[in-house]
Amino acid sequence: MAPETFFETGIILEDDLVRLEPLQEKHFDLLLPTAMENSLWLFTVAKINSVESFRKYFDTALEEKRTKRSYPFAYYHKQEQRYVGCTRFANIEFPHKKMEIGWTWIHPSLQGTGFNKHCKFLLLQFGFETLGLNRIELKTSSLNLKSQKAMLKIGAVKEGVFRRNIVNDDGTIRDTVYFSFIKEDWPEIKGTIFNQFINSSS
Repeated sequence: MAPETFFETGIILEDDLVRLEPLQEKHFDLLLPTAMENSLWLFTVAKINSVESFRKYFDTALEEKRTKRSYPFAYYHKQEQRYVGCTRFANIEFPHKKMEIGWTWIHPSLQGTGFNKHCKFLLLQFGFETLGLNRIELKTSSLNLKSQKAMLKIGAVKEGVFRRNIVNDDGTIRDTVYFSFIKEDWPEIKGTIFNQFINSSS
């Protein structure tokens, strides 16, 4: 896929369990019940606690798509037939062949079930095999030990901590832990961690 057509392309990524769709206005009401789960925003920069705060968050995601700053997706759970969360390709730098997967949240009932692993596999596969990226980043709060453990479990490499680098919406200061995948690591990660998981859960 050519970088100049990336933002205009309706990218759909899917397997037997999950479908990732380009985020659109129609998803607002469909995602609202999940977004109102307060536990999702405990370690995030955004603090969503009302319809209005989610509206602002959602509109920002759509605006970033229009201004070619990020590409947000809605998560659809095929077996449960409902929309259950979001993620984004962000901090996109095609000249340097890198981007970030972030702003990810899924319904608490699906955390730890393997659903997010299916999603990450599709995103990473698209990034490395379709876009030809050299590097894909992930990051999380230093306090979010559950997220850090999950990133390591799928083969991401912990690179370090950016201390006191973000002010959250509620005024608290966040230290951010950075992780990455690089293209040289992808074949082994795909062939071991992900393929064994996908095959055993299908």
